[in-house]
Amino acid sequence: MTRDNSLGAAEKAEEIGATVQGAVLPPSADPIPAHSQESSHSLTGTGTSLDEHEDGGRDLELAPVITAPMYSAFGTWKKRYIVIMVTWAAFLSPTSANIYFPALNPLQEDLNVSPKLINLTLTSYMIFQGLSPTIFGDLADMAGRRPAYIISFVIYLGANIGLALQNSYAALFILRCVQSTGSSGAIAMGYGVVADLSTSAERGSYMGIVSAGTMLGPAIGPVIGGVLAQFLGWRAIFWFLVIVSACFLVPFALTVPETGRNVVGNGSVPPQGWNMTLLEWWKLRKEAKSTDALSRTVSSEGRRLQQAELARKRQLRWPNPLKTIHIIMEKDMAVVLIYNALIYTAFYDIMASIPELFQEIYHFNDLQIGLCYIPFGCGCAIASFLNGRMLDRNYKRVARQIGFTIDRKRGDDLANFPIERARLEIIWPILTLGLICVLCYGWVLEKNAHLAAPLILQFFIGLCVNGAFNILSTLVVDLYPQSPSTATAANNLVRCFFGAGGTAVITIMIQKMGRGWCFTFISLVCIVTMPMLWVELKWGPGWREERRVRLAKIEEEKERVVERMESSGREEKA
Repeated sequence: MTRDNSLGAAEKAEEIGATVQGAVLPPSADPIPAHSQESSHSLTGTGTSLDEHEDGGRDLELAPVITAPMYSAFGTWKKRYIVIMVTWAAFLSPTSANIYFPALNPLQEDLNVSPKLINLTLTSYMIFQGLSPTIFGDLADMAGRRPAYIISFVIYLGANIGLALQNSYAALFILRCVQSTGSSGAIAMGYGVVADLSTSAERGSYMGIVSAGTMLGPAIGPVIGGVLAQFLGWRAIFWFLVIVSACFLVPFALTVPETGRNVVGNGSVPPQGWNMTLLEWWKLRKEAKSTDALSRTVSSEGRRLQQAELARKRQLRWPNPLKTIHIIMEKDMAVVLIYNALIYTAFYDIMASIPELFQEIYHFNDLQIGLCYIPFGCGCAIASFLNGRMLDRNYKRVARQIGFTIDRKRGDDLANFPIERARLEIIWPILTLGLICVLCYGWVLEKNAHLAAPLILQFFIGLCVNGAFNILSTLVVDLYPQSPSTATAANNLVRCFFGAGGTAVITIMIQKMGRGWCFTFISLVCIVTMPMLWVELKWGPGWREERRVRLAKIEEEKERVVERMESSGREEKA
């Protein structure tokens, strides 16, 4: 097509209200920078998706032209494989915490220590579970997901081997802290990987899968621990974790590619050689052999320039856990994080009180108590998958109502999209039903009801309360897309500290208040503070825009500093 024809087509498109913004970038184009993950959506004035523009049979000369590359260069099946692997990793952290419950009594006897000292190993685990992601989350956002995963799971693997071999309380206490340090970052990094791969329009489904792994751990961990402790002894629990973690670490290191957007962009830029998988290294080696010298030089130079551009925008440094505190201090983030921590504490208080209450009421042994966690697991699994689909469907509905164009390939600009409304609209009936079930659960136990009653209520608590937790966790990532792992680490820090405090006093509360009034109080606290979500709906978008403008100014200032330094360096060389 000649240049005159192109200009004529552009003028005609302008007359009908379409804006021609440039040519479509080829796959080798510069990737989306890490600080603009959600800013590549640029169609205006329509309520249809890009696919409809591409496939509707319209004259291509009149169609709007998109300037941004695809949000993710990874194929659908590769995305699913990566998400499955990080879900496996996210499953191990809470499993390590809860698989340990059935081993408390045998460990107390073998190590000849008091119940209070054994319980300290639970408290210390939760403290490090909150602190560890603040380091690994920042490391993953800065240097990439793969190195953070590999370092953390090497630590975790070594701690489990030590726990299986130790014979003293001091070793048990220290190694439990190390074990928590190694495994706890997996949840924050998993949500970061989801943010790397998926646009906001499809993020709910992927987040649901990772959340399923996160919440299945507390539910089925005690079941596995009860079986192993009952028939093979407490050391078998830690050898089981060694096997499971090794089965994750080896295939992850060999096959799962780097997804960090400040390292590989949208996935089209190869990572540094030391950060490549075996498959990526083999693929580049074959390409080098199959092309002539000139093509090899051009391709290698192009990759080098792309890698240098991304490296220029990131600064390798020691991970800063205080960055998590900065996120918690943001007004909209603080509202979501605090309320999310409250409902998580309610959920975890129920789980932590099961061994004592069910032994007291139903006279169950450790294995039977472990089996009582199955309804929780079923409810959590169903909630994770259902909520993901509900979130994606509500996102589309809100977009259709406001005439917002969804771009699944390149991502949506959320600056003018009410993401708070899209996420929180579906939470009200789910959360209300879940909190009513928590209240009823306490009175069912107070009256020593038939076992079926608390188990059925446990299923609905897992389905609804955990469902609300998943919705808010997805919103956390949407509110802070530039550092999703660090934002999730902030979420983990707040909920673990709240959860540690809740589990520390739940036994005292039950003894002083009774079962019924204890869980009534917990549910009422969550009900009374529910208006925090309304505050987020009303003022959250304004707070989010203030933060976006402030961070954009900071980013521009960094760019100017880097440009001045480069200019100064060129002048010195000249």
